[in-house]
Amino acid sequence: MGIRMPAKRTTVRDLRRHNRSLLLSKLYFDGPLSRHELSGLTGLSAATVSNVTAELGEERLITEAGLVESDGGRPRVLLRVDPAYGHVAGVDIGETGVKVELFDLTMNRLATVEHPLASPRPDAAAAVTQVASGLREVITESGIDEATVLGVGVGVPGTVEQGEALRVHAPTIGWKGVPLTDLLRAEGVELPLFIDNGAKTQGQGEMWFGAGRGARHAVIVLIGSGVGAAVVTDGTTYRGSTSSAGEWGHTTIVYGGQECRCGSRGCLESYVGAEGVLARYRKARGGKAASGEDEQTQFAALLESAGKSKTAAKVLEETAGYLGAGIGNLINLFNPERIVLGGWAGLALGEEYLPEIRRVAGEHALAHVFDQTEIELGQLGPDAVAIGAATLPVAALLDQGADPRTAGSKRGTAA
Repeated sequence: MGIRMPAKRTTVRDLRRHNRSLLLSKLYFDGPLSRHELSGLTGLSAATVSNVTAELGEERLITEAGLVESDGGRPRVLLRVDPAYGHVAGVDIGETGVKVELFDLTMNRLATVEHPLASPRPDAAAAVTQVASGLREVITESGIDEATVLGVGVGVPGTVEQGEALRVHAPTIGWKGVPLTDLLRAEGVELPLFIDNGAKTQGQGEMWFGAGRGARHAVIVLIGSGVGAAVVTDGTTYRGSTSSAGEWGHTTIVYGGQECRCGSRGCLESYVGAEGVLARYRKARGGKAASGEDEQTQFAALLESAGKSKTAAKVLEETAGYLGAGIGNLINLFNPERIVLGGWAGLALGEEYLPEIRRVAGEHALAHVFDQTEIELGQLGPDAVAIGAATLPVAALLDQGADPRTAGSKRGTAA
């Protein structure tokens, strides 16, 4: 006989938070909607909808958005989340640079700045300085009051260890237990912070506003200098026991193969990540690198050379093959309805080689599962990590039904 665990008692406060969260989320993703429509879509009573929306309106979280005709009665008032309620910032800390973007609450972009990093293994302190500088710049450029910023989401290239002291583990760029929140605070950033792996922030962005929208089971992959993935099951990102799930780039594609930045051999990242692809191209040319000052321009030059260089064409065709096989593994492991290919290198490669990637994925996945899986390019472009990062404080607002500046967050928010 099993041990029966005591049921968690639902308090009035829990119920109120649930109702606020439910209505706010419905208006955010599907609004504008009338109170009548909200009642039908959420299953909440008309009285509850009326009371909660009145409360949200008093707090200026929602606003009226016109009228809609009703059947035989007075026109119904439409409601929506008020874009002017507050602002959110999204930060993408990549191997090659830091991007900072500012949005209103409904994710209209107001300002963007981008700062290059001097090394593909950037010092954490240098990255933090660029983040703090970028935040000051976008706030100044947009002319808003910093007090209106609900929070700053930060996407990082590594595993985020959530605990009393948040730490980032990113061995591919040399970060070992970096106390990123503490460093940002020391640099003068006082806004609420939400920090997560960049592939996961990209995943949330694509699921909310891009190619993943409408799917319940999806894998959103990020291919830049490195490689990662966000596995979404039943609408929720799978995180694993220590939030490290999704390190698809460090699954083995070739036993005993090329050395990877993580210290292992044969990782997918070392074959399809931009750094690894350019290294293979350089080796095939006897040490001669692709033209360009940085990784992104070199990768673009490699793609441009494919039509006139057999070496470039071969390296890229092999890359598409490795990527297709890796996607086939994802299909067999997770049975997603959709796979979204993103990241600056993934988008560039996919523009030219998506049919080949799909073909190879079909050869390596179980046929009946592959036939039910869509493979698409991401829709948010190279800004996807920053956009997704900016959704983190919005997600806290929707989840709690309350302002994250006062309510705090369970994940990634500094005290």
